[in-house]
Amino acid sequence: MASNQPLPTDDSTRLSREFDADFAPGEDYTHELPDTQNLKSAEIPGTPVAIQEVGSSNFRLPMRFQNADGTEIQLEVSVFGGVSLDANRKGINMSRIIRIFYEHRNQILNFGLIRKVLENYREKLDAESARLQVRFSLPLAQKSLRSGLDGFQYYDTVLEGRMSSGGEYTRMMQIGFVYSSACPCSSDLADHAEETRQRYAIPHSQRSRAQVKVVPISDESVTIEGLVALCRDALATETQSMVRRVDEQAFAELNGAYQKFVEDAVRLLYSQIDAHPGIEKFAVSCSHLESLHSHDAVASIAKGLPTGLSGAIENYNDLIC
Repeated sequence: MASNQPLPTDDSTRLSREFDADFAPGEDYTHELPDTQNLKSAEIPGTPVAIQEVGSSNFRLPMRFQNADGTEIQLEVSVFGGVSLDANRKGINMSRIIRIFYEHRNQILNFGLIRKVLENYREKLDAESARLQVRFSLPLAQKSLRSGLDGFQYYDTVLEGRMSSGGEYTRMMQIGFVYSSACPCSSDLADHAEETRQRYAIPHSQRSRAQVKVVPISDESVTIEGLVALCRDALATETQSMVRRVDEQAFAELNGAYQKFVEDAVRLLYSQIDAHPGIEKFAVSCSHLESLHSHDAVASIAKGLPTGLSGAIENYNDLIC
């Protein structure tokens, strides 16, 4: 039977709900804190199997980055860090993923730095394999087509490194490239209306986006600027940041000279990237955000990287711009 007696009200038995700003934990106190994530394997719930990847995603910080011309800028980056976990271990110390990365926060972001962090992850987290992915938007100067104005284009960029259980290091670079695509079929139909019926018609075009993913053969064999240049050379109709009327007219002429279906776009990119001596493998995905239809035209192409039936990108909606 439950007791009807009131709980003791002696202040000595109550827990304080006030934050103790003056408490300074000593080394002994810190050492005795519970370490739940490192409990013995007998206390693992569920099936005690290995976990391919566990870590921390989307922690952000400013980092230094060096452009191809040697100039330095500061970027805000979003980071994922993860490691494998053996079947007999309950978990990892998640904060170490971030703390280890922060030990390198004052260094310049590049593939060499990513390799160092991965080595630290494997050593300090006692992991077989590790992966690090850094995302940021890189501003690059762009000159207008005819008026001489200067502006900035931003390129969504991913630098990724993986380190296997044998210490083998693999790097990956990915950029997003936004361009205009004028439809060749629409152009021919507009010409036909004019020639046969003297009807004025405007071919349709749309803002389009490519995702280009490459595996460089070395840390410095490909730069982001170099990959952007390959896309510009392949597609010719990159969207513009600063324009006057002469530039808008020039852009209309460019779209007339470089009409393309989405199938043309991925093949043009393939041709440029495949000719680069510093790229080992690559995959390209494009999406033309149709102005004729309420859906998009998409395509993927790859060399050395798997595409499967779903294409080089898991979700083409990621290419909406």
